[in-house]
Amino acid sequence: MAMAKSSKSLARRTLEVAISFVPWVISMYTLYWLESGEIWTTDTPHRGKTSVTILVAGMVLTLLVYSYFSKREQK
Repeated sequence: MAMAKSSKSLARRTLEVAISFVPWVISMYTLYWLESGEIWTTDTPHRGKTSVTILVAGMVLTLLVYSYFSKREQK
């Protein structure tokens, strides 16, 4: 019984970590989509600042989701 609970806990933790990375992956895909769809060109104003903002937003959301799961686990 203890082995099954440990395995379930490990699977749950792995799923939580995977879910935590979703915002970051979405921000990376957004940048890819903008580039591959030729929505952005090299002449797009403030392209660098916007790219950094999108990446930072994804990373911050990832940190918040991961922190939420970590706090919930400690209870």
